[in-house]
Amino acid sequence: MPNEVHAPPGVSYVIPVLNEVAYIETAVRTVLEQDYSGPTELILALGPSTDGTTELVQMLASEDERIIVVFNPATDIPVGLNVAIRASRHPVIVRVDAHSELDPTYTRRAVETLTRTGAANVGGVMQARGKTPFQSAVARAYNSRFGLGGGSYHGGAEEGPAESAYLGVLRRDVLDQVNLFDESVRRGEDWELNLRIRNAGHSVWFDPSLEVTYWPRESWSKLVRQFTATGIWRGELVRRYPARNPWRFFAPPLLVANVALSILVLVLQLAGVLRGLPNVVLSLIYLGPAVYVALLVLLCFSGAGGPGWSDRWRFFLVLPTMHLSWGVGFIVGVVRGARDTVDTSRTGI
Repeated sequence: MPNEVHAPPGVSYVIPVLNEVAYIETAVRTVLEQDYSGPTELILALGPSTDGTTELVQMLASEDERIIVVFNPATDIPVGLNVAIRASRHPVIVRVDAHSELDPTYTRRAVETLTRTGAANVGGVMQARGKTPFQSAVARAYNSRFGLGGGSYHGGAEEGPAESAYLGVLRRDVLDQVNLFDESVRRGEDWELNLRIRNAGHSVWFDPSLEVTYWPRESWSKLVRQFTATGIWRGELVRRYPARNPWRFFAPPLLVANVALSILVLVLQLAGVLRGLPNVVLSLIYLGPAVYVALLVLLCFSGAGGPGWSDRWRFFLVLPTMHLSWGVGFIVGVVRGARDTVDTSRTGI
């Protein structure tokens, strides 16, 4: 009997959108231009934007019948994702970020990997890029193992089972089985979903041949707000799943604690409170920040820091901004929980 040729499965792309007038059109275009022969649709979960995004999205939807707009009055990412997924009709769900750009072959190759491996979720590499000097510095930090802690989707890992996946190409039936995204988790929702997927007996798969361009936040204030909120929610997830978090999540809060204790010891020394042996012993606390700064200097003022001195200095400041903001947020989240914390870097303020 001749080999049967199976038609590729239908794909539903889902994007939560809030105040993304500078990015959403490019993200949409890269979805619509995918080299994929199966049926597709793009569902935009539109939050109450104030920067012209609503008008732009409506214009894009009027130009292509594959675009479906659903409204997400709650603004939260997991709520928007669930609204979009529930409105979808295809068996494969491709999550896309408004700040992302898909390679033309992304969907075809991801679906092939999904079929080949039998995984429930497939993800690839986040390749951060910048349009301005500041955004480029943040992108270098994203792409650095020293920057975001060495998750597989930041590069450097071989293909295989993974803890989580960047964005993700998911089987709709598995999503339904695990009840979609947890809408009470406003940040880190992808990690939490993948934990439940793995707990249900399915696999999450990393394929380094899949690359997605990501555009980071464009200003210091947005970067601080984003990483503080992300750290707070990571602390909340540690409260919910205390034994399931990898060690790398604890490095930034330990750095924050070390810096805080170093400042306290310095104040006591300057005030003359610490003397003799206690003064010598407690001075060892400075080793932590000293090693961190030394590593920063070695990394930032090498080729990894950028082509020029201004790029390297900017990188030198961006890395601790990310680490300390995330670490402070983590401590807050562990101590009192995330409560109603939102990522205000998405509000457009």
